[in-house]
Amino acid sequence: MADIGVSTPKAPLDHVSKSIIDALQQDGRRSYSAIAEAVGISEGAVRQRVQRLMNAGVMQIVAVTDPTELGFGREAMIGICCSGDSIRVAERLTQVDAIDYVVLTAGRFDIVVEVVCEDDTHLLDILNTHIRSQPGVYLAETLVYLKTLKQQYNWGTR
Repeated sequence: MADIGVSTPKAPLDHVSKSIIDALQQDGRRSYSAIAEAVGISEGAVRQRVQRLMNAGVMQIVAVTDPTELGFGREAMIGICCSGDSIRVAERLTQVDAIDYVVLTAGRFDIVVEVVCEDDTHLLDILNTHIRSQPGVYLAETLVYLKTLKQQYNWGTR
């Protein structure tokens, strides 16, 4: 199961690790040698730090795609209200392959999930089979994406 408990504070990242992350956020295909030159450490040290950052769950290196260009016709965010333990519901939702994003929230919804679906039939199946059928879920409000105007992952390290 996913670790959704109370997060423990992690050791702060040093300026070198932050610089490596910044470089990869600008261009995830940037070579270790180019990063090493920019940061001022060896290529091997960059490789080791990147691996440690990935192993620690600080970052991932992935190809970000436009789902509509890959044949997915429907994206949606679903706000979920729970009775009882929302952490348990969220943990079960992390096990559903069709759900890409699970967040515990405060406010109107207890949990927010994001899905990328082939079409509305697929979305309906996910809602009925995997979300509304979960014990403790009493409301699932679907916010269908009509058009994504901005999506970025380069917010930096602050």
